[in-house]
Amino acid sequence: MIRLLDLVFSTLGLLLGSPLLLALYLLGLFDTGSPLFFQSRVGRHQTLFTLVKFRTMHRETPSVGTHLADAAAVTRFGHLLRRTKLDELPQLWNVFKGEMSLVGPRPCLPNQEELIAERAARDVFAERPGITGLAQIQGIDMSTPKLLAETDAKMLASLGLQDYFFYIWKTATGSGSGDRIRST
Repeated sequence: MIRLLDLVFSTLGLLLGSPLLLALYLLGLFDTGSPLFFQSRVGRHQTLFTLVKFRTMHRETPSVGTHLADAAAVTRFGHLLRRTKLDELPQLWNVFKGEMSLVGPRPCLPNQEELIAERAARDVFAERPGITGLAQIQGIDMSTPKLLAETDAKMLASLGLQDYFFYIWKTATGSGSGDRIRST
């Protein structure tokens, strides 16, 4: 049922949101010259997939977890995208393709070995990663791998339709702060 909802909502989001997606893409062209950001992430069954987001950092920024990135790397437009969570919209394509769900554990980078081990120990990779979930609305990010994996496992153990809509609602109304970026 959740996959069907993911498919319906991602299709609607991509179609109805296309004017907004196009506008953000064009603004991103002026901001960085390369508005989309593609990054390899660990998905269901630890299979790698390419996540797509709107770029919020300068193009030459190293590909590391956000909590390890330098705050100076975020552009002015990038700050707006992050604050409003609009940088996540292109991931609707990943949801549409079945690589992600709207709700699930945030997909990590292949080099985040501690988090991968913690999630593997708790069978978190049995499910699709998501755009949002319990950890995100509670402000838990990838800087605390064990807590994040525990929270992901807790969410997955009880995830039903009510929780699915609750996490989406809480994210859409501004709960959670996203991954922290280290201060310079």
